[in-house]
Amino acid sequence: MQLGESLEDYLESILVLSKCLDHVRSVDVASYLGFSKPSVSHAVKLLAQQGHVHLDDNKFLTLTETGKKIAEETYRRHCFFTEMLENIGVPKDIAQEDACHIEHVISQETFDAIQKYYEEKEAQ
Repeated sequence: MQLGESLEDYLESILVLSKCLDHVRSVDVASYLGFSKPSVSHAVKLLAQQGHVHLDDNKFLTLTETGKKIAEETYRRHCFFTEMLENIGVPKDIAQEDACHIEHVISQETFDAIQKYYEEKEAQ
């Protein structure tokens, strides 16, 4: 299921934040992404309705299994493209920004082919 760049970024941010925070709240996501609290609230509501996020009574966000799967794949692509771009000489900040865009628009088939190509090149 394609959620679009924005909603995938929300899921990815919840995943990343959950690795360093005991509990992730909408305000944490807003701060991390640099988005307004109302924007995050709206996105969280959509993600919850779609079954990707759970918001408990304490307002803590957790990813559902489907949300976690999407977030992990998006984050995997982000890390891969960031590293790949840095390895070819792109400055870190630009590599991260470009990777954030690439990770959302590339097909799974193309991503798998690029990743396989780089893994084979590194093994040589």
